[in-house]
Amino acid sequence: MRTFALVLLLASPVFAADVPQPKPTKADEPIAKEFSLAKAGEYLDGVGVNWTRDRQCVTCHTNLPYVMARPLVKTDDAGWKEVRAFLEKDVAGWKTGKPRGDAYVVATATGLAFLDANTTGKLSESTKAAFAKMWQTQQKGGYWNWLKCDWPPMEHDDYYGAVLAAVAVGVAPGDYAKSADAKEGLAKLTGYLTKTPAPDLHHRAMLLWASLKIDGLLSADQKRATIAELAKAQQSDGGWSLASLGTYSRKDKSKNDPKSASDGYGTGFVAYVLRQAEPNHPAIAKGIAWLKSNQRESGRWFTRSLSNDKAHYIANAGTAFAVLAIQSASEKSASK
Repeated sequence: MRTFALVLLLASPVFAADVPQPKPTKADEPIAKEFSLAKAGEYLDGVGVNWTRDRQCVTCHTNLPYVMARPLVKTDDAGWKEVRAFLEKDVAGWKTGKPRGDAYVVATATGLAFLDANTTGKLSESTKAAFAKMWQTQQKGGYWNWLKCDWPPMEHDDYYGAVLAAVAVGVAPGDYAKSADAKEGLAKLTGYLTKTPAPDLHHRAMLLWASLKIDGLLSADQKRATIAELAKAQQSDGGWSLASLGTYSRKDKSKNDPKSASDGYGTGFVAYVLRQAEPNHPAIAKGIAWLKSNQRESGRWFTRSLSNDKAHYIANAGTAFAVLAIQSASEKSASK
């Protein structure tokens, strides 16, 4: 499988030749002596590119957040360009074949939208095609049939797929959200998100994020309430715990501790969303300080899986959100 994937990718004009696979995620990995954005980029390359080569798919916890964040690290760009080429090739294949499912289409459109927004600032033809397929696979109720693998907070419920699609539409450059191509599907999506209560604080934060780009999802009071909830969940060390953002059960039916230690995903995700919603909120600086003090030697930030302790893939997404949060805060400092 790996050999076949490499043969295909070697024929591509974009190929990251040597991308070492990071060692498995461990809770006891030592803290890095100093923060390094470049080291975070190397780690993201390792998990994002190798996941794409080995699995030949896009997934919410690894190579989707990888392409959302990696172009913001201004180092070697061969890795994310390789993953982009994979996504675009997949979209091209939908002209004659079927995609792997609703979730796969939404994730692909999301990844390409972020890549466009963070690179050219223009909507590519591949991204337009991915969005077109996304609207075709949308259910009448405005949502998508999402993966329900008991892997919260992402591959867990239909609401996540819907709010992720809203984030993607809002992020897409060129005012795509206001285009005729998006009008009908976005109206159904907005109807679903306004009528269906978000099941937990994590998803309310996702909705807050989407509402900053798409009108009608939240009122001003609702936005303020969610911001206050997120700030209240911040821990004394300045970070956030993913387990505190919802009521999640593990595969063995035990409960995740909402008072567990701050982690990369909880802190990176909340700090990033707050930065978009209220750039001068005092909680952000404390969260960024926590992130810069808690990077691991590999370049990752540790986050314990909410499901089981076999792989902790959520640490990959956590590392991507840590990069998004830190770079977003850096942009604020540079603009002063």
